[in-house]
Amino acid sequence: MNPITSFLVMVCILTGLALGNWVAPYLALPLFAAALLIALSLKMANAWQRFVILRMGKLQSVKGPGLFAIIPVLDNVIAVIDCRIQTTAFNAEQALTKDTVPVNVDAIIFWHVHDAEKAALAITNYREAIDRVAQTSLREMIGSSMLAALLSDRQEADLELKNQIGGKTAPWGISVSSVEIRDVAIPEALQDAMSRQAQAEREKQARVILGSAEAAIAGKFVEAADIYAGHPAALQLRAMNIIYEATKERGATILIPSSMVDSLNPSIATLALAVASKTTLDPAVEPNQARV
Repeated sequence: MNPITSFLVMVCILTGLALGNWVAPYLALPLFAAALLIALSLKMANAWQRFVILRMGKLQSVKGPGLFAIIPVLDNVIAVIDCRIQTTAFNAEQALTKDTVPVNVDAIIFWHVHDAEKAALAITNYREAIDRVAQTSLREMIGSSMLAALLSDRQEADLELKNQIGGKTAPWGISVSSVEIRDVAIPEALQDAMSRQAQAEREKQARVILGSAEAAIAGKFVEAADIYAGHPAALQLRAMNIIYEATKERGATILIPSSMVDSLNPSIATLALAVASKTTLDPAVEPNQARV
């Protein structure tokens, strides 16, 4: 009983009691009858509710929201439909994909009643029916999908489920807002195999990248060799720079074959060695090598 109906019933009862005690007992009877009539006939639906009313077994109307009255005995409220968005969780355990892989899938559906008359009269229990239809549609979708597509294309799978479930529930006055797959669980052995496959793919990609880098470096060396072949002085300057960079740190020691020193311009080589560090001859070094 809603608050307004309760208030009116209490007013009639208290007024009847007062009149029966202070004026005449028979005056209370009409007020008690009015209280009973108000209690049976006056109804109130909230903003999200719809009352489906039958009159002598036939559909009379769908009332709500707000305050309304029915005829006692003749009218009967057979269902109070909640038109707010509802959520229903469902799952499919050990369902086989198109490539015969067993998976466990958890999903959730968002739906609402857009036609209270159909929801009350077209099906016995629309909430239970939605759960059954959702599970069946999920298994059908899994059976027609490859595992890779099911794991990567979640949005496409959600849209397919929404269309399938919505098409089945529309005759019941129910609209499906969205379907979201929350989790796709696969066997541990398959997870390990997929992990190894992914690792192998990453190693393959790394080797391809490394090979490309080596090819690029080799190409640059070929270009440098062509330049040095046409400009011997550039090669000498490069050799001087290498000697300087290697010996500029204090305490650094480098062994240079004497044939390499002889191949350089003597005056330029002497100048580079003097700038880098003092040149000393190590007796322990072979005769054909110099220690810098």
